Amino acid sequence: MTKHQRWGRAAVVGGSYAGLVTARVLSDFFDEVVLLERDPVDGDTGSHPGAPQGYHAHAMLAKGGEVLEQLFPGLREELREAGAPVFDYGEGIDFLLPGGTAPRTRTGVEIQTFTRDGLERRLRRRVLALPQVTLMPGTSCTGLLRDGSGRVSGVSYHRGDGGGEGAELAADLVVDASGRSSALEKWLGDLGVTVPEMRTVKAKVTYTSMNFDRPEEGHPDYFVAYEMLFAPRVARAGVLLAVEGGRWTCSLFGFQQQPPTDDAGYLEFAHTLDNPHLAEQLARRSVQEPTYRYTNVDNRWRPYHLVKEWPDRLLAVGDAVCVFNPVYGQGLTVAAMEADLLRGMLARRRAAGRSLDGAARAFQRRVGRLLLTPWTLSTNSDLMWNPRRQPAGARFAHWYNSRLFRVAVKDAAVWSRFVRVVNMTASPAVLFHPVVAAKVLAAAFTTSAGGR
Repeated sequence: MTKHQRWGRAAVVGGSYAGLVTARVLSDFFDEVVLLERDPVDGDTGSHPGAPQGYHAHAMLAKGGEVLEQLFPGLREELREAGAPVFDYGEGIDFLLPGGTAPRTRTGVEIQTFTRDGLERRLRRRVLALPQVTLMPGTSCTGLLRDGSGRVSGVSYHRGDGGGEGAELAADLVVDASGRSSALEKWLGDLGVTVPEMRTVKAKVTYTSMNFDRPEEGHPDYFVAYEMLFAPRVARAGVLLAVEGGRWTCSLFGFQQQPPTDDAGYLEFAHTLDNPHLAEQLARRSVQEPTYRYTNVDNRWRPYHLVKEWPDRLLAVGDAVCVFNPVYGQGLTVAAMEADLLRGMLARRRAAGRSLDGAARAFQRRVGRLLLTPWTLSTNSDLMWNPRRQPAGARFAHWYNSRLFRVAVKDAAVWSRFVRVVNMTASPAVLFHPVVAAKVLAAAFTTSAGGR
């Protein structure tokens, strides 16, 4: 194989966000990419019908935005023209931390806010326009095919409601991007492959969200207003995002409580928050869309990177591998980074004239390493809601972060470091740099002294 040659056919199970960005990458390396999607989607479909969280506030972190722009040049401007703002994270967000309001100062981290519906519709149109990509809507995959050497060689499926005869699709590579409802673990079991127990950290958080009109005149000096959950004392929070179509998206969060879905109760809940901007904008709305509630927010990681007998020619990405509590906004960015990881791996193999053999297990191991940081950041916070299950690492992270926030509200340089970490453009190690750590320890000493 030369650097310009392609492999044959790739099959992607699942045509939602992770499946779309994966198919885009595969189109550069395969003659044919087949998207097998359970729901009856087409080029005009926006938020995936099978994704209940699609109605709620979504965050594309800066790193994810960078990857998407590489894969889909001009996407950012296309969304901007539709009304999705682009702004500096520090200048455009009114961010209420547990220790006070974050500095409104330039950080150099540029982000864009939009709805999942607006993003996914544009991605789907672009991907389906690629000559290598074929969509099979209304198709449910039922298992994996395997050749005589043990490699995965395709998928079995049925069309429609499953009443018809089953069929098979041969493929040189199969990617499971079917989301949190993935049946891959069962399919692997059918092949005699054992998967270690799934890691689960319960979040016990409920989201209630709506879109409503955003004023054209007299727009406030922020594009996002945010108050974060923080155990144990901030059990109610929310976020307000300026999105395309001249709208706000508002999501209210409650730990072990459900923000109401009725208009009066929704506004009343928003008034209980310490960031007043959510209630202010909700109170002046004149047009609104339906209100949705979402409760299935537990963190779940299927540790496929630990499977020693992982079948060759099989990959798993996105929520099919790891689901995060959406409050941290990591899912879209992590799926984009996994697609970028796949692009790099396939490019190196093609440049070296190598086949796909041996790539699958190596890829899943790299995915495991990629997931470790966002998983740790998400679960450390969620673990602190449970007084009976607080590992030492989570307790230390919580102690450190609570004091880091007190420093950050007064120190723009520390806040900028935190912003880069949150947006996955810098390692968490930058928050433990001696300069930062000294300030955090000084804040801890001051607090202790004040307490005495």
